[in-house]
Amino acid sequence: MNWKQKILLYLSIPIIFSLLLFIIFDDNGLVDLNALKKEKNGLIEKNAGLTMDNLSLYQEIDRLKHDSIYIENIVRRELGLIGKDEVIFKLKEHKVKK
Repeated sequence: MNWKQKILLYLSIPIIFSLLLFIIFDDNGLVDLNALKKEKNGLIEKNAGLTMDNLSLYQEIDRLKHDSIYIENIVRRELGLIGKDEVIFKLKEHKVKK
């Protein structure tokens, strides 16, 4: 090896090492690429959950529009209403004395 080749070798090693560090740690490097992939996967999972929530809400809306029995059950449960011919009996609790 002559002296020109040695100088070229000694200069190329730090340059290649610097380029490698630049590729890995730059703003658009591998580290950021991995972070973006993780963020993308998280957003995909969140989107799938929101899609399932939307589907559930669409089904409930459809039942509220078309299913009178479902509406009656909700009114009874949430508002405490009763039917025309129904009677409610309220019983007092008796405290047992010891």
